[in-house]
Amino acid sequence: MTINEEVRLLCTNAKEASLKLALATTEKKNSVLLCIAEKLKESKDELIAANERDIAAADANGVPKTMLDRLKINSERIDAICASLSDVASLEDPVGKGESWTRPSGLDISRVRVPIGVVAIIYEARPNVTVDSAALCLKTGNAVVLRGGKEAIHTNTAIVGIIKNALDECGLDPHCVELVASTDRESSVALMTMRGLVDVLIPRGGKGLIKSVVENATVPVIETGAGNCHLYVDESADMDMALKIAINAKCSRPSVCNAIETILVHASVAAKFLPAFALEAKKYDLQIRGCAKTCVLVSDAVEATEEDFATEYNDFIVAVRVVDSISDAISHINKYSTAHSEAIVTKDPANAERFLNEVNSAAVYVNASTRFTDGGEFGFGAEIGISTQKLHVRGPMGLAALTTEKYLIKGNGSIR
Repeated sequence: MTINEEVRLLCTNAKEASLKLALATTEKKNSVLLCIAEKLKESKDELIAANERDIAAADANGVPKTMLDRLKINSERIDAICASLSDVASLEDPVGKGESWTRPSGLDISRVRVPIGVVAIIYEARPNVTVDSAALCLKTGNAVVLRGGKEAIHTNTAIVGIIKNALDECGLDPHCVELVASTDRESSVALMTMRGLVDVLIPRGGKGLIKSVVENATVPVIETGAGNCHLYVDESADMDMALKIAINAKCSRPSVCNAIETILVHASVAAKFLPAFALEAKKYDLQIRGCAKTCVLVSDAVEATEEDFATEYNDFIVAVRVVDSISDAISHINKYSTAHSEAIVTKDPANAERFLNEVNSAAVYVNASTRFTDGGEFGFGAEIGISTQKLHVRGPMGLAALTTEKYLIKGNGSIR
């Protein structure tokens, strides 16, 4: 059987399973999620052993340390994954929710939320995505076909095996969650072209992966993830607050998509903020790539290129530019941003409102770190991705984002 045939079989099985899953009660779906959580806890040793194989192989292949952190699971992270499953189970099920009205024709019309059908996910070295995606899809009555990166293949295989066991034990079709075993590029291309079987494809990963999916897929795609995020330090900013937010947004987990990649600083406070930031950044071995004014104020800064301001580093590197006004900051962000998450630190309410209104990104913050752009932090229990487009959803994607609308119309011999 060719890789294309294997992927087609997985998608066909998922499609058939989705028809039954769409009819499952909320109670049934919640019981599956809680069962998965219990089985993951019981299988910690198995999961960690599989993950250690992936970590060793990735390290030998030269995967950067920051990316190894995204790949790693341990007892604490498994506990967090299980807590997320419980959170999703506790959330209101959007399926079946809606509104009704009656028309002068006598028709009773209802608009309700229904599952999308089969959701495909192509993602990189994030084992938690395997669980989050399955949990959100199952809760909303969708089957899911997962295609993770080669770096996490042993971990993902172990996780999906546990999920399938839970589905079977709870009386649901194990084909509701499928994993593409092949990590060859051919399997990704095949999944992108399963029109008629896959209802929507969500890529989660770096700029290259997302670009490949957007350009090659023949199924509908929700573009997610790429995070060239910005922090603007306004002239009225509290310097201690700005420093705390900048360090958190850049250095707490630089490999994730909601970490900032560029800091913009108003010229009137640059001489105060930048040396203090550079001193704190040394604790993290953070490299600063700055404009000419930045390099004057920070002696060990490297001169930035135009490309630096358009780069998502996912590493301990940050680009810095000194700007003359909030207008310059907003223009820079709207030019270089991937429309993910941006923040301003300011005491000026007018500047705060202007930033919120004029910055064209999915999540815009005032006096807070961009690291909060996350489904769990937004109260969604988990997320299946962070959409950086405007249709059909935008920002962190929770349960509602995995449903669509259906109109139910009742008449009494009505004709037009």
